[in-house]
Amino acid sequence: MNAVEVRELSVTLGGSHVLQGVTFDVPAGGVTALLGRNGVGKTTTLRALLGMVERRGEVRLLGTDTAGLATHRVVRLGVGYVPEDRDVFSGLSVEENLRLAEQRSDPLYDEVFALFPELKERARQRAGTLSGGQQQMVAIARVLLNGWPLLLVDEPSKGLAPLLVSDLADVLERVAERSTILLVEQNLALIKRLASRVIVLDHGEVIHTGSSAELADESLARRFLGVTSGA
Repeated sequence: MNAVEVRELSVTLGGSHVLQGVTFDVPAGGVTALLGRNGVGKTTTLRALLGMVERRGEVRLLGTDTAGLATHRVVRLGVGYVPEDRDVFSGLSVEENLRLAEQRSDPLYDEVFALFPELKERARQRAGTLSGGQQQMVAIARVLLNGWPLLLVDEPSKGLAPLLVSDLADVLERVAERSTILLVEQNLALIKRLASRVIVLDHGEVIHTGSSAELADESLARRFLGVTSGA
């Protein structure tokens, strides 16, 4: 079973054809990484799946054709989104940020605080005063509260210190035991640790799909991502 099925997805933004007939599947369970150099359309792909940008093509999420669905209705199918820029409400407390994200009658606070005990300690602190890593915790916690079966996660390690990246990997590994994760990420070590499959974009098209183990081949890693396998 596939959690995500995309066929001939095309997006034009500002006169630029950002996605040009993108087609891929994401199997249910575990982590699939969406890779590519900067500017090839990874974030646009996630936003298109959510209906946040005008698109052409077919998108099925968790077995449902999402054609014509507004973003809030796509989310209610069971789709969580962690944006690249985190988008926390800086003037609100951690607790208020989490409450605004509640979509179910029994939000999973016990599970969230087990993963992020620091957020419980800082519940009354304004989110804008948190460190970048703490804000990323809030961004991830907001989607975990609802136990969504599908998570779209955009560059979660961006700007984080190496120790925090390791902590983030621990959390995502645990989350992936219950939810399917489509992960956009530039940190190749994190990808190799978490993802079983990869989808590579270039110039708005899928140029490769396969096992993440293939990225151990330096020539492939350099060709697809512009980095070495040890990066």
